[in-house]
Amino acid sequence: MKISHIAIWVNDLEQMTSFYCRFFNGRAGAIYRNPAKGFESCFVSFDSGASIELMRKTDRLLPVAGDDIYAGFHHLAFSVGSSGEVDRLTEIIRNAGFMVKGNSRTTGDGYYESVILDPEGNTVEITI
Repeated sequence: MKISHIAIWVNDLEQMTSFYCRFFNGRAGAIYRNPAKGFESCFVSFDSGASIELMRKTDRLLPVAGDDIYAGFHHLAFSVGSSGEVDRLTEIIRNAGFMVKGNSRTTGDGYYESVILDPEGNTVEITI
């Protein structure tokens, strides 16, 4: 069994699509639009076979994540292969002006990771 995709409600579909393509080598599919339902979505696919479905309501803004605990999506983790790549990508994202919530470190359960926030405040772990 494998995860096919995860879905994230977003407010800025284009910015979020660009973020996951730029920093995690995703490939964006076509944007699906349903004006009758006020809905748009875009799948971003990755070499592993997994994808993210970014979804947006066109008729209203949604509250963004910000607290450490909230209902719904908690975090997404990308495995990048080595501690050096965790460090390198974290600095690239920091230098691009995005928030690094947790610098690279080895966690208590033995994972080497950093924690960043995507453009809408969702937590993304970068790990080996």
